Amino acid sequence: METRKNQSLVFAVNGHRFEVSNIHPSTTLLEFLRTQTSFKSVKLSCGEGGCGACIVLLSKYDPVYDQVEDFTVSSCLTLLCSVNGCSITTAEGIGNSKNGFHPIQERFSGFHASQCGFCTPGMCVSLFGALVNADKTNRPERRPGFSKLTVSEAEKCIAGNLCRCTGYRPIIDACKSFATDVDMEDLGFNSFWRKGENKEVKLSRLPSYDRKSATCVFPEFLKKEILAGANLDYQGYDWYCPVSLEQLKGLLQSDKANEGTSMKIIVGNTGVGYYKELLHHDTYIDLRYIPELSIIRKDPSGIEIGAAVTIYKAIEALNKGNEGEFNLEDGLVFKKIADHMEKIASVFIRNTASVGGNLIMAQRKHFPSDIATILLSVDAIVDIMTGQTHEKLTLEEFLGRPPLDSKSVLLSIKIPCWGSSRDVSSDTYTKLLYETYRAAPRPLGNALPYLNAAFLAEVSLCKNSTGRMLKNCRLAFGACGTKHSIRVREVEEFLSGKLMCIDVLYEAIKLLESLVMLEDGTSSAAYRSSLAVGFLFEFLSPLTDCNVKISDGLLNGYNSTLLFKNSNQERDEFGEIKFPTLLSSSKQVIQLNKEYHPVGEPTTKTGAILQASGEAIYVDDIPSPKNCLYGAIIYSTEPLARVKGIKFKPGSSPDGVITVISSEDIPGVNLGSKMVFGTEPLFADELTVGVGQRIAFVVADTQKNADIAANLAVIDYDKENLEPPILSVEEAVKRGSFYKVPSFLDPKQVGDLSKGMAEADHRILSAEITLGSQYYFYMETQTALAVPDEDNCMVVYSSTQCPEFAHDTIARCLGVPGHNVRVITRRLGGGFGGKAVKAIAVATACAVAAYKLQRPVRIYVNRKTDMIMAGGRHPMKITYSVGFKANGKITALKLDILIDSGMFVDASPVMPKCILSALKKYDWGALSFDIKLCKTNLPSRAAMRAPGEVQASYIAEAVIEHVTSTLSMDVDSVRNINLHTHSSLDLFFTSSAGERLQYTLPSIWDKLATSSSFYHRVEMIKEFNRYHIWKKRGISRVPIVHEVNLRATPAKVSVLHDGSIVVEVGGIEMGQGLWTKVKQMTAYALSLVKCGGTDDLLEKIRVIEADTLSTIQGGLTAGSTTSESSCEAVRLCCNILVERLVPLKERLMEQMASMEWEMLILQVEVNLITGETTNLRTDIIYDCGKSLNPAVDLGQIEGAYVQGIGFFMLEEYPTNSDGLVTANGTWTYKIPTVDTIPKQFNVEILNSGNHNNQVLSSKASGEPPLTLAVSVHCATRAAIREARQQLVSWSGRNESDSTFQLKVPATMPTVKELCGLDSIQKFLQWTIGKNRG
Repeated sequence: METRKNQSLVFAVNGHRFEVSNIHPSTTLLEFLRTQTSFKSVKLSCGEGGCGACIVLLSKYDPVYDQVEDFTVSSCLTLLCSVNGCSITTAEGIGNSKNGFHPIQERFSGFHASQCGFCTPGMCVSLFGALVNADKTNRPERRPGFSKLTVSEAEKCIAGNLCRCTGYRPIIDACKSFATDVDMEDLGFNSFWRKGENKEVKLSRLPSYDRKSATCVFPEFLKKEILAGANLDYQGYDWYCPVSLEQLKGLLQSDKANEGTSMKIIVGNTGVGYYKELLHHDTYIDLRYIPELSIIRKDPSGIEIGAAVTIYKAIEALNKGNEGEFNLEDGLVFKKIADHMEKIASVFIRNTASVGGNLIMAQRKHFPSDIATILLSVDAIVDIMTGQTHEKLTLEEFLGRPPLDSKSVLLSIKIPCWGSSRDVSSDTYTKLLYETYRAAPRPLGNALPYLNAAFLAEVSLCKNSTGRMLKNCRLAFGACGTKHSIRVREVEEFLSGKLMCIDVLYEAIKLLESLVMLEDGTSSAAYRSSLAVGFLFEFLSPLTDCNVKISDGLLNGYNSTLLFKNSNQERDEFGEIKFPTLLSSSKQVIQLNKEYHPVGEPTTKTGAILQASGEAIYVDDIPSPKNCLYGAIIYSTEPLARVKGIKFKPGSSPDGVITVISSEDIPGVNLGSKMVFGTEPLFADELTVGVGQRIAFVVADTQKNADIAANLAVIDYDKENLEPPILSVEEAVKRGSFYKVPSFLDPKQVGDLSKGMAEADHRILSAEITLGSQYYFYMETQTALAVPDEDNCMVVYSSTQCPEFAHDTIARCLGVPGHNVRVITRRLGGGFGGKAVKAIAVATACAVAAYKLQRPVRIYVNRKTDMIMAGGRHPMKITYSVGFKANGKITALKLDILIDSGMFVDASPVMPKCILSALKKYDWGALSFDIKLCKTNLPSRAAMRAPGEVQASYIAEAVIEHVTSTLSMDVDSVRNINLHTHSSLDLFFTSSAGERLQYTLPSIWDKLATSSSFYHRVEMIKEFNRYHIWKKRGISRVPIVHEVNLRATPAKVSVLHDGSIVVEVGGIEMGQGLWTKVKQMTAYALSLVKCGGTDDLLEKIRVIEADTLSTIQGGLTAGSTTSESSCEAVRLCCNILVERLVPLKERLMEQMASMEWEMLILQVEVNLITGETTNLRTDIIYDCGKSLNPAVDLGQIEGAYVQGIGFFMLEEYPTNSDGLVTANGTWTYKIPTVDTIPKQFNVEILNSGNHNNQVLSSKASGEPPLTLAVSVHCATRAAIREARQQLVSWSGRNESDSTFQLKVPATMPTVKELCGLDSIQKFLQWTIGKNRG
């Protein structure tokens, strides 16, 4: 075997040549780009390939065909050694401020598609990659100004990218604006054109796009240096790129391999996203240069795919198999397999993940592989090489064997043809039926399935019979709680040779139920079994309808005429399954206010274009100072224990560790955060009082080494003579463990409860509901950089919502005067309350380490640690009693609420007031409550976006729904009768109720009914539900009332010699558009110096980062009103400047303009077979007062609403029995994605006139819309109610128990359980009974 070593890696980044020879093989492309280059647009967010923040475009040149292949990859998983000879393009390489921005970046900015901006570079690269590849196709020439990309492709190209801020709608618009088949009228609110302008004008206003814009130029110097994979040696760690099977055999049988050297075979390295690696391997072997492993061979017997072929290329090959290379039936089987593969992971993972790697993970590690299931159903054959031996096995045999050893290699997978091999009798007309199934939290993939399945069968129509006979069935299931994908042979044998009818189908399903035995510990076991039944029912049920003809299209689910009126798939009038685009249309109705120009204008968010190009600087983008060290937090995994010591796992010696900082190293007070309500220690002393509590801070030479060391840390605990920990609110009550609520935050009771209960005709007593937590999932995790300065000073760069509190905490912890500490915050990559108190300790830990070591120290907390320590939204248990009249009017409500506040008080004392404020949206008659803040040994909870308010919104609607069910009334009428009058509003909100004319809720309620055709849609939904068995729809209309409270915030406005203006404010820019509104306010206020010229003035203003030694007492950026407070502070500053400069000019003339932007709509549809909920249409009317910037407020409304959808429908934040979070990454925690937002999304921002107590009559927009998302939950409940009534009717009963609890979040298993896990069996029993009757 010949393998040359010590070659160099040669590659390009944004056209710049890099040659690297001294690099550890485990180094990722992301690590290299962020630490060794100036290109910081690639962001680390999850480190698992699950978010898209780190995407780059990888280009490879093929000298044989003189072609360049371009594809997006996840740089956090891609190993640097694998990019030899490649060209990498980041967001800066697409366009930048120096060389000019790309139309993608300009349109992202102009469509208001960037808020915090942390995800935006990855979004732009995803779109750029799609444009580059679409314009390479041989499709017809595009329309001038557009690409060859289709609308569907434009939407799907970002399906794997996560965004927590925008709600995705404007991002989709920016992407669709490039599509050749886009209707310009479908593009939403933007800064390019105005309502009423024709399509030609609109196109002319868009940043121009031409063929040059879709070109990614491969550097000529790389074409001349094309190399095979490099073989590298770094301090005893090897990277090999064998170019033949013989070389591979030699490596696998080498002395190193026989001596037990840790060896890793890789192709795309995407598996480490799921199976984390704590330690480095000694040898890495890259299989991509071995021709036999990268081949795709087609012959009449089938398609052979090399094990190193990427999933993307396999999809491409299988789709081409449907273009005439095989007979119709085989081509359509291949197409079905390809379609299913497109739902695996995301496009940037499929581009590098190999088919063989996926199957190896399934075989060795029991990975819930979709590929294993679909290939198992078609009797795929695998070729295995062990030493000199080649062995061909069926995939079933391969999966059933013991785990493949490290010296065995999967070479290829053969997918056989079925259509040409069948023996068709002259007495029958036989066709092939093939279908695949998948139930997952996200329709387009990027989520592991609850269950997958694939079924193949020959269906014969006997000439002398009206029935259909099944032969050669292949029924495969995966992710079903078994070690690997399985065939259910007993069901296959039962069905073989039988004429299909309802009775046979029922017997097959009963047999399947008895055979699908899930392993102990399988989550949602009953739900998965129910899915297996549901998928088989979907596959076989059409065959029981004898009035349907078998045609040539029987095989193809896309054009089958095998229509079944209760089929789970919607088809158009031609029998084709409808695959609508993700977002069909939307509408934004916005009234512009020109009274305070440029305040009120929808100006583009400040810095949005820099965020799109990746040039916006976040804390972790700041270049590391010389001699910088890196930290990682060691946290407690026990809820209550003494800490005796910390050591590393036996046999491990983490590289690069400098020291471990603990409470003993703190020079001042052991203080991790300081709030008005209390403090918490930086590190546990002798006793850890909560799971996830910080115990120590390990410092190393790189972030990777620090993280590895923290993972290898072993804490020595002692629990002797300690009381059991408090792990529930019930236990806290038993032991009297509570936090106090200050009197000024203690809400007041409303009305006379006894009187209200006495007046009631009906009462519900002591009903209970529980609510779980929610993780912030800011795209940028907690991060800080501490740099020692002269004279015992410390400069700390922190991603925090409250630099002032961080400043005070750091000074006390270091034991230095406050003027020796300086905390600087420019922008946050998302916050949502999670970077208020929680960020302080992270910054302080860095400062303590830097102070002790007198070297800069920084940290970027990995996603797992962040999720374990974050705490998140407050869980709670609610007990309520309610009295109400026969007409639904509620007369009294009593609430007992237990809130899990965790181990430290944090901001929990604000919760009672927040809960009551949101609860008061209805007139309860009398409202009595007892709210307790429970102190537990769980992570302390923080004030997450809309704290208490989102839970209160749910509590209010749960009560309304319960009353409705009890009275058997229409829920909308019960909501309507309990809306406030102005007099009841005054009773509940006292001084903050406002004037009668300012109470707009009743008019909004009626306006929404009209604008959304609410009553007409109610009737249409009733009709839909009557005629559809397996899909039910629901609709819901809910109000919110949000109390706005402004806080004092500092500001400083400086006019420089050249007339440019610098503004400093206490508020922090974290995506909410604070800087943008502040700039507008400054321009308006200073424009009073002269008449006109405000647009020029806007360009002269710069808002700069928060600095605690410049703008002191900046306070906390939270509560939705910091933008307004900052604007008011700026206005007061400018007033003083105006008074100094010139006499006050007359106020500008009042002007008002109305604009309507058409694009989106919503309703809810529940799939009764899978429990999947689809948001069809959402209509929001939001009273923003006189918006300071309607574009910014629109983004806040949509983004908050979609975040609320996550809380109510998707996001589970489970823990183990000790309270340790188990959903600690993108694989297990699912926030909304582009495929889970409403199909139609309508938002109207209402200008409700003058509000004298507000800043220029504006209102808050950051948090209140989140509480509106309860409507999705309520509409889902309505659809479930229909399903339950149908289920009861099949049992022969006339009435059902319409009272049920729909948990939060209403995940697919939860919904399916309420709709009936045995609904299919009940339906078949009912059908059989009806037929026999």
